[in-house]
Amino acid sequence: LVINMIGMFERCSTLISLNLSNFDTSQVTDITEMFSQCSSLISLDLSNFNTSQVNVMLFTFYDCLNLTSLNLSNFNTSQVIDMSGIFSHCSSLTSLDLSNFNTSQVTNMFGMFDGCSALTSLNLSNFNTFQVTDMEEMFCECSSLTSLDLSNFDTSQVTNMFGMFDGCSSLTSLNLSNFIISHV
Repeated sequence: LVINMIGMFERCSTLISLNLSNFDTSQVTDITEMFSQCSSLISLDLSNFNTSQVNVMLFTFYDCLNLTSLNLSNFNTSQVIDMSGIFSHCSSLTSLDLSNFNTSQVTNMFGMFDGCSALTSLNLSNFNTFQVTDMEEMFCECSSLTSLDLSNFDTSQVTNMFGMFDGCSSLTSLNLSNFIISHV
């Protein structure tokens, strides 16, 4: 019975493809750095992953520099409390579908999209950020994003927004209309 997949493929820097279609992840609670620094991976289909028990997704895809396709369509994130750096330095991703992400338990979003320099758009309208306390460098160096609508973000618990939009050099539209910064 596997409950921990921390760093399972970490630093597999020459790995080009990976077939995980028969993986049983139904009891896994931690996928920290699972694919971290798999810098040659171009696409990754995790649509079969059962993540219903996962509560930690720290730096899961960190430094997947050449990843252009990432299928997380069946990810159940309802138990996740930490998403720090999950997509950090995925610098070739141009799009990311997180419409199924449930972030209602997440407290930490530190560096979540840090260095996603090819992302041209990002729809986070379904994100529930009520529990989040840390948004440091969340969008840092997202240099291709031209607009970002965070009007649905509840930031009433956030204490850290250091460098949140640092290096977002293409942003022409940023909606922070409901931001509460009284605890920052």
